[in-house]
Amino acid sequence: MSKNDNAPARHKLLHKGRLISLYRDEVHLPDGRITHYDIVRHPGGAVIVAINAKQQICLLRQFRHAVDDNIWELPAGCLEPDESPLQTAKRELTEETGFSADTWLELGSIIPSPGFCNEVLWIFKAENLSEQKSATDPDEFLEPHWFSIEQIQSMIMAGEIRDAKTLAAMTLLDVST
Repeated sequence: MSKNDNAPARHKLLHKGRLISLYRDEVHLPDGRITHYDIVRHPGGAVIVAINAKQQICLLRQFRHAVDDNIWELPAGCLEPDESPLQTAKRELTEETGFSADTWLELGSIIPSPGFCNEVLWIFKAENLSEQKSATDPDEFLEPHWFSIEQIQSMIMAGEIRDAKTLAAMTLLDVST
C-alpha cells in the first residue's frame, strides 16, 4: 500500500526494459475515487560532486539520446541490485572519471520526476581524490572536465547546464558549505 491508499494499488506491467519498467497502476484516492497512473519504476541512482585538490568540480560532457544532445552533468549512475547508494557513487566515480575518493559526504536525495517516476537520486560530495583506471560502459560517450564552482555557476546562469540532478546537487552543495 502507498501512503495515501486505503486499498492496495493494482499494478499491470506494460513494458520491462533493461533499466526501467512501465506499469499502469490502479490507485484508490483518499476520497474513494479510483484512477489510473502510468508509472516508470526505476532502481534509483547516485550523483557525485567530485572536488579535486584545486577545488574544481568534475562535470561530464555526455551525449544523451533522449534529448539528442551533449549535455553537461555531474557523474552519476544507477544502483545495481543489492548495492547501497554510496557503493554506487564510489563505483560510478571511478568508472566515469578515473578517480576514487577517500572522503564522502551525503548531501541529500531528490525525486527528479515524481509525477510519473519513482526514481530517487542520492547526492554525494567526494573529496581527497586519487587517480584510478576508468571503465565507462560501452554504451556511454562522455568526457570529464574540471571547473571551478564560479565557472559552474556561470554555466548555470547562462543556461549551459540544464540537467536537473546537476542543478539540484549544486544547490545542495551550496547549502552544505
